Amino acid sequence: MGSLTQHPAYVALIGHLKEAATLGTTNAVLGWDEQTYLPPGGAEHRAEQTALLAGMYHQRMTDPQLGEWLATLEEQLPPDASEHDVAVWVNVRETRRRYDRATRTPRALVEELSRVATMAQQVWVAARRASDFSLFLPWLEKMVTLKREQAQAQQTDEHATLYDVLLDEYEPGMRAADVQRVFEPLREELTRLLGEITASGRRPRREVLQREYPVARQRELAIRVAEWIGFDFERGRLDESPHPFCTSLGPHDCRLTTRYDPHYFNSAFFGTLHEAGHGLYEQGLPPDAFGTPMGETVSLGIHESQSRMWENFVGRSRGFWRYCFPRLQEAFPEVLDDVSEDEFHFAVNDVQPSFIRVEADEVTYNLHIMLRFELEQEIIAGELKPADVPEEWNRRFERDFGLRPPDDAQGCLQDVHWSAGLIGYFPTYALGNMYAAQFYRAADRDLGELQGLFGRGDFTPLRRWLNEKIHRHGMRFRAAELVRVVCGEPLDHRPLIDHLRRKLAPLYGLQAVTD
Repeated sequence: MGSLTQHPAYVALIGHLKEAATLGTTNAVLGWDEQTYLPPGGAEHRAEQTALLAGMYHQRMTDPQLGEWLATLEEQLPPDASEHDVAVWVNVRETRRRYDRATRTPRALVEELSRVATMAQQVWVAARRASDFSLFLPWLEKMVTLKREQAQAQQTDEHATLYDVLLDEYEPGMRAADVQRVFEPLREELTRLLGEITASGRRPRREVLQREYPVARQRELAIRVAEWIGFDFERGRLDESPHPFCTSLGPHDCRLTTRYDPHYFNSAFFGTLHEAGHGLYEQGLPPDAFGTPMGETVSLGIHESQSRMWENFVGRSRGFWRYCFPRLQEAFPEVLDDVSEDEFHFAVNDVQPSFIRVEADEVTYNLHIMLRFELEQEIIAGELKPADVPEEWNRRFERDFGLRPPDDAQGCLQDVHWSAGLIGYFPTYALGNMYAAQFYRAADRDLGELQGLFGRGDFTPLRRWLNEKIHRHGMRFRAAELVRVVCGEPLDHRPLIDHLRRKLAPLYGLQAVTD
């Protein structure tokens, strides 16, 4: 049997998906505007707008005709379709998954989730600014109730927890127990490494990052660094928001945001590298497959691997700063005239416990994620009441970091995720770090010594390698399979630990890593 690409059911399916995707990206425009330019007074009407569009999208993705097209194609797909009719096979497989999840979720619940998320995010911004959890609590309670309802509606496996169902939305095929299995040895190794670094007594000149960095010049540098690594500003832009993010509004419209702190260099610089890494993934997808699973990203863990790749594996590397530091001195001559490249490289690789996840170093970052992973499982299971989150957050933070957050803004109010209904999302960040380590090692093996390329400002080979090995495949492979295909091995925490020890050993005088 030949390809089914011209089959009437497939042609109709693809047309339907592209129309639904156009509607979805229209809602994404409103979401982007909400985070960047929406005046506070417009939040209530915006909530009605986004709820209406979310309901319309849900209606299209639950259309019984869609189910009929899928059934027709599933009957005719040959056993070897996954190898010889890849696009059809992937688009049918993933659309079936979405259709089944969507048809089990009432439209009214979808609309209410969208409405509450829009309002809750506006309240979160105010609560974070005031460092007052009590302002946000009623909205968190509403969101938790709705997410439980969503998980209950979508649950089909009696062995899956409600949290498993939510996690599956972001990391298809993975359960909390799978995450825990890789988190446990990672936590042990990270805790040991952090102890060795603390005991070394070595500390960088961290104050060089906390000098006066004029925001206007930071903006110029942020655009330049995104351009260096290949982000196409003809198909994207960079703006500001309270919480940095990347969103795709179509095949040639990718929006990044960052935030600037005139007294802290890392915030905008590494935040931009991180979001530009997400943007490169979106811009690397095949544009002609827009609206279909073959034109979409694998999972949030894989998405995060791309952002962390550019933020940390590239952006905090020795080769990168060999190229970047002279240009940084040109941008901020009066700020860095007494700082050497070695000192600055050490400063951006400073390792010490801190309160804010998005500004955490590579070693402690995953500990931030593990804390959130624990808490939100208990919240969804009903074992932890939303009202008790601040105290429990602070208690566990002190357990893991030896620090107690001085206020809610630096504690449980720092992340936008729960206000947006993104419960089950956090584990993908740490998974992304592990995926990134394995991908980087494979790229270094295939391309030669990457640090030499970075030192010359040549980031194109890595970007093209990622595009060829990961981006162009869309959702052909699930995350676990993609790692095996690209790296020849399953997900493993050890490449991340090896990466950290190899970079940090000379900085902190630790025992060298041997191959």
